[in-house]
Amino acid sequence: MSAFALKEWAVTCEALAAGTQVLIVRKGGIGEKRFSLPHPVFYLFPTYAHQRPDLVKPEFHDDFGGALFQTDDPDRLPLALWAEMVDAVPITDQGALVALDPLHTLTQDYAEERLKWRRKHPLWAVILRVHRLDDPPVLEVTAEHGGCVSWIALPETIPAPAGGTPACDGGAFEAQRDAITTALAPFVAAG
Repeated sequence: MSAFALKEWAVTCEALAAGTQVLIVRKGGIGEKRFSLPHPVFYLFPTYAHQRPDLVKPEFHDDFGGALFQTDDPDRLPLALWAEMVDAVPITDQGALVALDPLHTLTQDYAEERLKWRRKHPLWAVILRVHRLDDPPVLEVTAEHGGCVSWIALPETIPAPAGGTPACDGGAFEAQRDAITTALAPFVAAG
């Protein structure tokens, strides 16, 4: 069975690994016609492409400064995080995006810009249960892993993700999940 990795900004991966958030807000990359969520379990591939400090809330600058300011992907990437998708909600309403603002790393302006980009397609609010691996598999990063795409098919040598330590305990995860669900409730019911 092939394993996959989702490319996500390194600063967001750090927040997910720390358990300070369980939400990503995604619309896909320039190299994709449409973003989809075909893999319910996947590794996280921290990327620095397009990541800039002015697109991330200031409160994430201090704690995750190293991840925020690095510019190049390493040649060997430990896949130290894996996630299971718990829920995914399409966002088409700016009000829903405003309600989610305290729950993710992106600035409100950048999140709104992502919502407006390719208007026919929704922005996705994705709740992830993230796990940290003490002995992660290492990916030899090559040119085929580059580009502005969301998903990477991993080589057969990388096992399917499993095990590890949850980034936040069950109670903390459920509290964050409830906050997201509550924030989205008026918009999901209306849609």
